[in-house]
Amino acid sequence: MTGKKMSLALLVAGAGHHVAGWRLPEAEFGAENFDLIRRIVQTAERGRFDVVFFADAVNAGRDAHPKHIVRLEPLTLLGALCLCTSRIGLVATASTTYSEPYNIARAFASIDHMSHGRAGWNVVTGASPDAAVNFGTDPFPSHEARYGRAEEYVEVAKGLWDSWEDDALAGDKATGVYMDREKMHELNHSGAHFTVKGPLNITRPPQGYPVIFQAGASDRGLDFAARTAEVVFASQQVKEDAIAFTQGLRDRVEAAGRPRDAVKVLVGILPIIGRTEAEAQGIITRLADLADPVASMRVLSDRIGHDMSQFPLDEPVPELPDLTEKIQGHSVIIKAIAKRHDMTVRQLRDYVAASSGHRLVHGTAEQVADDMQDWFESGACDGFMVLPPYMPRPVEVFVDELIPILVRRGLFRAEYEGTTLRDHLGLPRPAHPAVARRAAAE
Repeated sequence: MTGKKMSLALLVAGAGHHVAGWRLPEAEFGAENFDLIRRIVQTAERGRFDVVFFADAVNAGRDAHPKHIVRLEPLTLLGALCLCTSRIGLVATASTTYSEPYNIARAFASIDHMSHGRAGWNVVTGASPDAAVNFGTDPFPSHEARYGRAEEYVEVAKGLWDSWEDDALAGDKATGVYMDREKMHELNHSGAHFTVKGPLNITRPPQGYPVIFQAGASDRGLDFAARTAEVVFASQQVKEDAIAFTQGLRDRVEAAGRPRDAVKVLVGILPIIGRTEAEAQGIITRLADLADPVASMRVLSDRIGHDMSQFPLDEPVPELPDLTEKIQGHSVIIKAIAKRHDMTVRQLRDYVAASSGHRLVHGTAEQVADDMQDWFESGACDGFMVLPPYMPRPVEVFVDELIPILVRRGLFRAEYEGTTLRDHLGLPRPAHPAVARRAAAE
């Protein structure tokens, strides 16, 4: 090891990430329970997680995974969590298809100020046609159109965050100078999707820009990530595939003119930890016994992008056409898993229901730590996005039993070493373009 530390993110969902997690007697019910979410986030902060992450969608899925049916609006949630945390990063999802750059740039700048530099934005284009009818954008925009809009959207947001140089707001009582007008900049953007004059009516965020997260896994999504993302959330099931994915992404990052290590890759894992391996297996069995087969099939159909209920349960997963407009990353990976292990539809249904489309890792805390260390040291990833099967006990077990093992092995921090999310992730603070130009001229 070179002393590099892994990054850890917690994907918070009040209903848990196993399709039946919420049904366990020890699970607390609360997709909209702020007190539960607050306690989960504070537990993650006690464990020195880099960040807590809130996914989102702008439609309610009657037939979706329980965690996707209802949830608190994440930007509002981050505003509340600013007040009851002090170090952990706070990341929320916001769609570039169903919002406007000025509003989103202003909201994330506000959260970064309120949290003293702990905000992150998970940029998504929106993968559900069901959302389009809620925003008057029916028919659903094409995959290419959504990414074209997203690229310009992020460019505009960054331009708005640069409306003010870092020391533009003087507030000099003696001279009466409230602001340095030369250090306030209008954006005057006019592009294919947006016309935005600016400036933003809030000063530059403490981090320069909130940290940009991205999770798209299509070729178009990966190209977008290579140009704009700082953290990529990946779904990989096999270590060798994950190594190839990470190296391929770094190649794209380099081709985009950025340093190869400019992007951190976090692989999603659903850990089930027991005092013994048999106890961990028993938790998996209990969860499987509670899983509604109809709900499980809906989760599989949603993740793979095809109605899988039309196929016989105990026959092999059929060859399915590639998707062009819906979410592609999970579909490609799930089909590869089915092919690699020669799964039946029933086996694939139960696997995806258990892992929410990510990798299920089970055993004792030592065994799960061994697995994470192997993936991290092999170059498969820079860290992990942790998806607890239910809430809140698995988060407490991870923090109290697994993280101390990672710390003893020198794989994870013993204490926070900085105050901002960029500090935690080892990411540089972007310089203001006007300041950089003046420095270059001098």
